[in-house]
Amino acid sequence: MEALIHHIRKFVDLSDQDIPLIESHFQRMEVTKKQTLVQEGQVCRHHYFVTRGCIRLFFMNEKGVEQTTQFALEHWWLSDYMSFFTQTASSFSIQAVEKSVLLVIDFHSQEKLVASLPKMEKYFRMIYQKANAASQLRVKYLFGFSREELYHNFITNYPGFVQRIPQYLLASFLGFTPEYLSELRKKKRS
Repeated sequence: MEALIHHIRKFVDLSDQDIPLIESHFQRMEVTKKQTLVQEGQVCRHHYFVTRGCIRLFFMNEKGVEQTTQFALEHWWLSDYMSFFTQTASSFSIQAVEKSVLLVIDFHSQEKLVASLPKMEKYFRMIYQKANAASQLRVKYLFGFSREELYHNFITNYPGFVQRIPQYLLASFLGFTPEYLSELRKKKRS
């Protein structure tokens, strides 16, 4: 919980009295590598905060190939937000990339928390705004960069990901085949 409390304090002021209330709305979850947290078609019931490890959001494209749209490392949030907020079937799956430790809050607990501690509404709003901004930037890069530029931009700005994420998942995230990513990596070494 310490990591989450520290993260919240980056955005809003918390008193020591606020902490037990916040903690009471979360559950700790340990997941194994490749464990599925949400299957496409199920309702996404939780909002996940990563304290250790990495999880991803993905869907199956029309060719039956997994397309990763988001990753979350330590101190990042992840959910299928449409499914979470509407409590309807998810268009995505969520899976652990690594053995991970998560703090999870379900929709109703999150609603109760923001009702009883209004500053948490500001916190979650800021988290959603950051997630939306990152998503917009990703779309800009996907449409504005060549495939090679996209790869070089990613490895420059997120070197930690490149070390931790399996190459086939990185290729999926960038919209490449694993073979094309391998060619780019060889070219970079030359």
